[in-house]
Amino acid sequence: MKYKFGNSEYDLSSRTFVMGILNVTPDSFSDGGKFFDSKPNLKKITEEAVRMKKEGADFIDIGGESTRPGADTVSADEEIERVVPAIKEILKHIDIPISIDTYKHQVADEALKAGAVIVNDISGFQFDEKLPEITKKHGASCVLMHIKGTPKIMQDNPVYSDVMEEISEYLKKSAGIAKEAGIGQIIIDPGIGFGKTFSHNIEIIKSLHRLKPLGFPILLGLSRKRFINDIYESNPQERLAGTLAANVAGILNGANIIRVHDVLENRRAALTADKLKQ
Repeated sequence: MKYKFGNSEYDLSSRTFVMGILNVTPDSFSDGGKFFDSKPNLKKITEEAVRMKKEGADFIDIGGESTRPGADTVSADEEIERVVPAIKEILKHIDIPISIDTYKHQVADEALKAGAVIVNDISGFQFDEKLPEITKKHGASCVLMHIKGTPKIMQDNPVYSDVMEEISEYLKKSAGIAKEAGIGQIIIDPGIGFGKTFSHNIEIIKSLHRLKPLGFPILLGLSRKRFINDIYESNPQERLAGTLAANVAGILNGANIIRVHDVLENRRAALTADKLKQ
């Protein structure tokens, strides 16, 4: 699983890789507003990116629209105004593969021009039919996630007959779209919390190995998410312990990349989990 991202080449089967989350939004569920003061705070954004790399991040994922349950959409222009300056400023200071967390082709186009090398699409190329073409045009990689519904309604009583089978079929379709567009490097994400109940999320973490037959690296994004509150009562900033435990379980069950807010602690947990797998 040797993938090239800009100037970096990673063997994604060699260890667990860490993707740091950097939300340039006023309303993301955990860190909304931390790096946004009516507009992106480029000084804080850059300091956070540099810190993440120092702590062991292999990627940084930049998002300009909250996709928390019930979130409203923002325009492509607004999203571009948030993320493009952030990407350009970060790359002045560190060389690290940046992914753009968007499902809009206009945003991806501008972010990839600015230096991002991965498109991380919560819809797995199933919301915007132009996004695969834009991804291919820039020679970018993609992260294809499963979602049931849209962020606005996805937590309104999601039902599955077999959650892993449905996720697998959805991601198989997404990968087919990517391959048809000529995209060579595909990563898949089962979409923890995106149209799933607590029991669905637990089943996904325990059954990640069921996605292995698809043949792609698996990204697991569960950092600080609401399902941890169903295990022990907590606000997002109090969910580090739950995040670490769930990520270790995910790694032991097949995750290749973990997407996290707390890079250093999760990096150390991943190193430990990798030793347990050997």
